Amino acid sequence: MKSKLIVAVMAILALIGKETQAQQAAALKIGWTNVDYILSVLPESKKIQNELQIQQQQIEKVMQEKSKEFEDKYKALQQNATKWSEIILADKQKELQRLEQDFQEFQRTSQESLQRKQQQLIQPVLTKINTAIDEVGKENNYTYILNMDGGAQTTPIILYAGSDDLNVSNLVLKKLGVDPAEVEKQQKAAAEAAVQQLQQQQKPTTPATNPAPANKPATPAKKN
Repeated sequence: MKSKLIVAVMAILALIGKETQAQQAAALKIGWTNVDYILSVLPESKKIQNELQIQQQQIEKVMQEKSKEFEDKYKALQQNATKWSEIILADKQKELQRLEQDFQEFQRTSQESLQRKQQQLIQPVLTKINTAIDEVGKENNYTYILNMDGGAQTTPIILYAGSDDLNVSNLVLKKLGVDPAEVEKQQKAAAEAAVQQLQQQQKPTTPATNPAPANKPATPAKKN
């Protein structure tokens, strides 16, 4: 009898536990967004890209100059290898090695500098986005707001979203002062322009039409 009572109590507790879990699950409100998408449509994104592009162009210019210096000195070495003395030849070879090492070192450090610059520019914007997400979550009573994109070369946090109703990206954009309707309009226009450009590139060139034959000269009248 005692054992049956214990089993009954355990069953009741299990039912209560399941009911509590169901209530908690029903109370959950989960939304999702895509931080990379929000970042890409903010005005700050274009400014960041422009600034990084300027730095990239500066780096490429210096690399071209270093490459040209190496090529010029290498050609000079080939042309004068038989004319220079051994000590001069050895000095020129060392100079080429130094130039090659300098080029490789500059290439490595410049890319690291570019990555640091990118992080430096993006971080304040990401902080701004996170603040907006927090505000949207609190104002709309979300339990969680998840990020659709896990980052570069990583598995997304959300692998499946059955409905777009839980997408809070537009709410976040509004909080950041961006009109989602205007963003959609710009994206649609850009997509249409890209399609038109692709169609124009694929359009076959119309062959030149043959020129109309010249008028045949009138046959002179026969003399009687």
